[in-house]
Amino acid sequence: MKHLSLFLLSLSTCILPLSGKSLVNVDPKGIGIKGYDPVAYFNAGVPTPGNQDLRSTNAGVIYLFSSKENQQLFDNNPKKYSPLFGGFCAYGVSRDSVIPVDPTVFQIVEGQLLLQYSKGVLAKFNKDQEGNFSKATMNWPSLVDRKGR
Repeated sequence: MKHLSLFLLSLSTCILPLSGKSLVNVDPKGIGIKGYDPVAYFNAGVPTPGNQDLRSTNAGVIYLFSSKENQQLFDNNPKKYSPLFGGFCAYGVSRDSVIPVDPTVFQIVEGQLLLQYSKGVLAKFNKDQEGNFSKATMNWPSLVDRKGR
C-alpha cells in the first residue's frame, strides 16, 4: 500500500499543473503555515515561528524562516519542505474537504510535511495513517479543481 500512496502522490503532482489552478492555505498577506518555518519541522522536529525578515515565495505562498540556513535549505528544495495538500488539514483532505490547520499539530509522513486541524484530528488520521494518506492523495487533485483559483 505504501508504494500505491507514493505512486498516487507523484501522479497527483503531475496532474495539478495541468489544471492551471492553485489551492493554498494562506493568511490575507499570503503567508503560509501561519508564519511557521517549514524547514524547522524537519530539522528541529518542532514547530518554530519564522522571522518576518527571512522569507521566500513558492507556488504563490510566502514562507517565513527562523534562520538564514533554513531559508537556504528551502530555496534549494522547496518541494521537500512545503506542506502537502496546500497546507490544509491532511485529515480534512482525506475526507474531501479543505480545513484550516493548527501549525503546532504536524507529522512527517513518507518524508512529507502534513499539517492537521487539532491533536484529536491527528489521532483520527493516525488510526489508519496509510489509508487516510492514500485517500487524501487521491482527493487532492479534485479539490484543487473544484475549489482552486
